Amino acid sequence: MRAGRSRDGGIAFAIVIVLVALNLRAFLTSSSPLLEPIRLATGIGFHAVALLTVLPMFAMGATSLFGAAVDQRIGARGGVALGLAAIALACASRYVAGGAAALLWSAALAGAGVGLVQALMPGVVKQAYPARIGVMTGLYSAAIMGGGGLGAMASPWVAHAFGGAQPDWHAGLSIWSLLAVFALLYWLNMRRLEFTTDAPRQGLSWLRCFASRRAWLLAACFGLINGGYTSLVAWLPHFYAQQGWTAQQGGSVLALMTAAQVVSALAMPAIARSRGRDLRPWLVLTLAAQLAGFCALTFDAPVPAVAIAIVLGFGLGGAFSLCMVLALDHLPDPAQAGALAGFMQGVGFMIAALAPFVTGWVREHTGGFTLAWAYLAAVVVALLPLVLRFDPRRYAAATAGLFDARGPQAGAPPIATLEGAATRKV
Repeated sequence: MRAGRSRDGGIAFAIVIVLVALNLRAFLTSSSPLLEPIRLATGIGFHAVALLTVLPMFAMGATSLFGAAVDQRIGARGGVALGLAAIALACASRYVAGGAAALLWSAALAGAGVGLVQALMPGVVKQAYPARIGVMTGLYSAAIMGGGGLGAMASPWVAHAFGGAQPDWHAGLSIWSLLAVFALLYWLNMRRLEFTTDAPRQGLSWLRCFASRRAWLLAACFGLINGGYTSLVAWLPHFYAQQGWTAQQGGSVLALMTAAQVVSALAMPAIARSRGRDLRPWLVLTLAAQLAGFCALTFDAPVPAVAIAIVLGFGLGGAFSLCMVLALDHLPDPAQAGALAGFMQGVGFMIAALAPFVTGWVREHTGGFTLAWAYLAAVVVALLPLVLRFDPRRYAAATAGLFDARGPQAGAPPIATLEGAATRKV
């Protein structure tokens, strides 16, 4: 391995991280504000509508589990490129989608692409910015949330721009293929971006995580936290549509929530790490914000929708990025930490995929969302004692024997560089 002149990936790679991350939620949030015209055109029911969120989340989870294997075979460079190509193809196919089956197929394909990218990027970020993992993980998480905001805000606008009085939902959903293609070309064009790594290690299989209680705890917390996000993405615009709001207004509320997520995802890891390695107080703070938001929705509190969206966004965005840092903090080796984060995301996203089903079932059988919001509030209460178990002094003990002891040790020099030769390109 050769060391570069810079201790991290630099600004150029940070831009690449943002471009890639913007694609990981836009396709998911774009359908919710256009739910009514999609239902009118396709006849899709509420259970199938929930599948537009559930299927990609399951696909994200399943594909994330194979991130370490993909990395060992074609490298992170090829794996991320493959994921972005899948997202681009899935979004482009929605321009000619004629019914529910095509929409669901595209959702699953896009979710698989996202899962592949999400499995590889945390380890790449830790490898590229070993001294600034909190800040850069926050930037990566914020860009993911920002992409979700773009999807919610821009898709209805594009649909109206192309369709006039009758929104062209095909255009609103397929526009995100352009962003994916742009990110793919930018990623592949980073010829000077090179990483040096050790030879692939057989001990990095995610299967080893099945025997780790700490890996399961991380996955459960990550999944339950993201269940609140997936439920809001699926149903929040429709909740306000029931109150007479337009699709553009409902999408704007979702976009505002996402904007708050961006700020929180960017700020919380940096603030938390500046105070030490213990992330528990900050996780509790973000969960308290979520609880306040869901309670306001449950009890129909006289609080403006704007305020509720901001509070929920703060809680969800901060918790997401803190969970990512939490997983990466457990192990010093970037490859091992990335494999643990991949398992957390893989199982976690499959857990999160169940939440829109539950909340959609409650909506269909009660005619409203009151009990759905109450369920999500109860989940947050259950999460509070779980996150208190993440004492940083016990990280090493909790992950002892999880992976082989080989590989870089804590405090080893960074292995990412923007210049110099590489033994294996990303």
